[in-house]
Formats: sequence, structure tokens, C-alpha cells
Amino acid sequence: MTDRSLLTPLDDAHWPETIADLRDGFAGRLDVYRVLARHPALIRAWTGFREHVVLNSTLGPEQSEVVILRTAHRRRAAYEWAHHVVRGRDRGLSDARIAALSGPLADMGPDDRMLAQAVDELVDDACISAPLRAALVDRLGAEGTLDLMATVGAYTLLAFVVKTFETPVDADIADHPPLSP
Repeated sequence: MTDRSLLTPLDDAHWPETIADLRDGFAGRLDVYRVLARHPALIRAWTGFREHVVLNSTLGPEQSEVVILRTAHRRRAAYEWAHHVVRGRDRGLSDARIAALSGPLADMGPDDRMLAQAVDELVDDACISAPLRAALVDRLGAEGTLDLMATVGAYTLLAFVVKTFETPVDADIADHPPLSP
């Protein structure tokens, strides 16, 4: 018997007409968004925030991937980890650097360590400590620090979705060699 409480990704035949314009963009490409499409108003609202976090963040591609991978690790979100191992590689992160993001802070380079520590503090305390906050604002600026927080928040929500509804890793990502978180 199928567990009806698991929200599966919507297929094209059941895609809501009210968000038809999103199906051929980001929302139709990944199963996590196909699950969110079950709530058309939510995914419509998500669109602008996602665009900022994914495409317009002041963190830049490498720093964003460091933050996302550490968030995926800390949230134990295998779906997000797998997707961002592939994306991280595409953005120039080595496998060793990616693997380090799932380990102790001491095993990371100084820049990654600072970002990972910020993720850890946000996950653990929903707050960045004063000394780290000062270092982040000095290194990233106010916008970069806020973008870091927004990225952790966005990928925490996605972790909630993929873990709660047991969303499988998309087939094109599952074909890549994995790195365990």
C-alpha cells in the first residue's frame, strides 16, 4: 500500500495550470520543486527568493556551494548533498574540499571554515556569535552575511521537504559518483 501522506513530485499531467509558466523553468527540472508545486502559491512566492539565493547572491558560486553543502550535511539532507556535490564540482570545488565540508571544521581551509562555522551556529543556535559575525561582515560585507543566512534558510526549507516526503535524488544526479556526507 502507498503512503498517501508522502507528497510525490508532480508529473506534467498533474501540474497546476496556475503555475504552468514555472514548469519549463527551475520548478519543473528538480523533484524537490515538483513536490513544492503541490502548493502553487508557495512555489510562486518561492520563485523570487530562490532566484536571489541561487542566481544573485553576493556570495558567488564557490562560497554559495560551500554554504549549501555544509547546510545539507548538517541537515542530513542526502538529496541536497547529492545535487550540490555535482553542482560544487561544476563550480570548481575539488572532491577533497567537498568531502571536508562534511567533517570537522579543523579539516577545512580558513575561508571554508568560517562559512561552515556560520552554518553550524545558525543550525545549532539560529544565531551567529558576535566574533564570527564581525569576521563575516569584515570578509563578506553586510549583504554577503545576510546572503549566507538566506542560503542556510532556503536550503533548510528544502531539507525539510525532501526528508519529510522522502524525495528521491533525481535520476541524472544519482548517476554521478557520490561522496558520502
